[in-house]
Amino acid sequence: MSFDQQRDGVAHCNCGALRRAARRMTNFYDAKLAPTGLRITQFSMLAMVYEAGTLSVNEMAARLDLDRTTTGKNLRPLEREGLIQTTPCPTDRRSHEITLTDKGREALRAGTPLWREAQREFEAANGGDEAAALRQTLGSLSIPT
Repeated sequence: MSFDQQRDGVAHCNCGALRRAARRMTNFYDAKLAPTGLRITQFSMLAMVYEAGTLSVNEMAARLDLDRTTTGKNLRPLEREGLIQTTPCPTDRRSHEITLTDKGREALRAGTPLWREAQREFEAANGGDEAAALRQTLGSLSIPT
């Protein structure tokens, strides 16, 4: 097997580059949201529930592009902190619905200006059009299965 450092080296790994960028971005947003005690992943989940009003765990999993088990594990700390409530769905007892609690709405209210500040800073550093193009590109990536 031949391994060409110039063309095939780890520095050119698409997945590695994307993961490094994602870690830097996550750290940036986590630092901005630190005063609320929320991480960006938690803030995003609260915002999704707020926007939807009520979401099933399966709907949340689909929106996050995660499996149901991982989504459930990510929701547990939010439920333990009293930020969300999960209840059996009235029409299908096997499914669970997620709603925000008053404490969750307050956490989202506290985090929103900090999240907006992070958005503004990122766009100021990288350009608003470039940030929009990045979101578009990431959303339209084709990943072979």
